[in-house]
Amino acid sequence: MGVLLMLICLLLTSLAVVREREIGTLDQLLVSPITPTELIIGKTIPVLGVGVLHLLIAIGIALFHFGVPLRGSFAALFLATVLYVLAGLALGLLISTVSRTQQEAFMLLILFFLPAVVLSGFLSPIDTMPAAFRWLTVVNPLRWFLEIVRGVFLKGLGVRELWVHYATLATMASGMLWLAMRRFARAIA
Repeated sequence: MGVLLMLICLLLTSLAVVREREIGTLDQLLVSPITPTELIIGKTIPVLGVGVLHLLIAIGIALFHFGVPLRGSFAALFLATVLYVLAGLALGLLISTVSRTQQEAFMLLILFFLPAVVLSGFLSPIDTMPAAFRWLTVVNPLRWFLEIVRGVFLKGLGVRELWVHYATLATMASGMLWLAMRRFARAIA
């Protein structure tokens, strides 16, 4: 769920902004009476909706097709998904501020995405990784999201027990959104 969600967020956000720049509609948007912040919000809200829809579909498949019990609360999972999607959106926006073409954006996306999956604990437990790689997992939003999903689904944990994970995701999301908005405003100035 988290891997596909990250890929969706990165692809939709980074390629949408770069495509606007390539075909020239970004310049038209910038001369309109909206601020860069409003433009970013307009680009991110649909992707946030897609992320929430993906969550609902994934939970439905897990519950009804595979019979995986949801022992925790849906609200805890929903909050984690929103924070995780915001972190993915921010990362996609950062990629779009660096890229000039869709090919560049896609290559940067792969450059980030593949190590993020390997260092998330999705393919192998984090405890079995070398110490240097374990330190790298700390800055990986996918790691924190997967730990929340496992805790909520399998152990019935909530926000109170996983508050460090939620705080880490919130910090990553807000920090990357702030940085993406600054870089975007500077890139269009």
